[in-house]
Amino acid sequence: MTLTTGLPKRRLGEDHSSLHDRVVTELRQAILSGRLKPGERLVEGRLADELGVSRNPVREAIRALASEGLIEVTARRGAAVATMTEQEARETIEVRALLEGHNARLAARRQDKLIIKRIETVLNKGTAAVTARRFEQLFDLNQQFHRELAAAGQNTVLGDIMQKLRERTAMLFSPMNPARQARNWDEHAAILRAIIEGDERAAATLASEHVMRAGMDFLVGLHAEGEIPLFPLAETGGSSREVSQAPSLAIGASQQELSAGHKRTAGKGRPTSRKPNSADKAKAGIRGAS
Repeated sequence: MTLTTGLPKRRLGEDHSSLHDRVVTELRQAILSGRLKPGERLVEGRLADELGVSRNPVREAIRALASEGLIEVTARRGAAVATMTEQEARETIEVRALLEGHNARLAARRQDKLIIKRIETVLNKGTAAVTARRFEQLFDLNQQFHRELAAAGQNTVLGDIMQKLRERTAMLFSPMNPARQARNWDEHAAILRAIIEGDERAAATLASEHVMRAGMDFLVGLHAEGEIPLFPLAETGGSSREVSQAPSLAIGASQQELSAGHKRTAGKGRPTSRKPNSADKAKAGIRGAS
């Protein structure tokens, strides 16, 4: 494992900014981007050599990331990148879907034009990266999109909780499957359109679905056959394959209201003057799992 692949040649030990924060940030990004794999052991001396620092800031960074749930430290094995059981993944995804839906509802209610403009900028960059097949850019852009979306909800307590959940689930959603990434940004666009239109129900539904659908994709991928409905959308009245229906997770609305809100926004793409047609989607590769 080479931690610093693709990074500037200057090592962190040669930078005089907050060394602790830099090491924490570098290790966090290495985990979230998949450069450090779930279950991979973290050897302090090797990491210190790669980053050009002493062992002490590495040890402190490991301790900080263990408190975030990204690293597990055991007496017998030492430090390793955290792993999730299937049950833990299900539970984390369900909670994140609930909170992302409520946050999108708040964003549609509060209509902060400046933040919405920032979200549009990130969305345009992500869509352009998908079209150009620059998939290596999408991890950071996806993180930016969800950070700005959290800011649009204007609830700092909710935002802090969502950030921790995003970091825990980022390891699940990091594989760069082109079809999945394309649909991912199509769903981002639909969420933003609902927020711009001030449609709270639709925004909550679409944001919850977005997380649940990606979670279902991951869990199905754990099984060789990939045919068992592993992540049923609770109380939708349909099978887990009917992902166009909303999970009953958004706060403050009934399932009937959520489904109605989703039907009003079905097929809507990114906020442009017209809806993308089937030819547009085929050209952009907007198909498959997110």
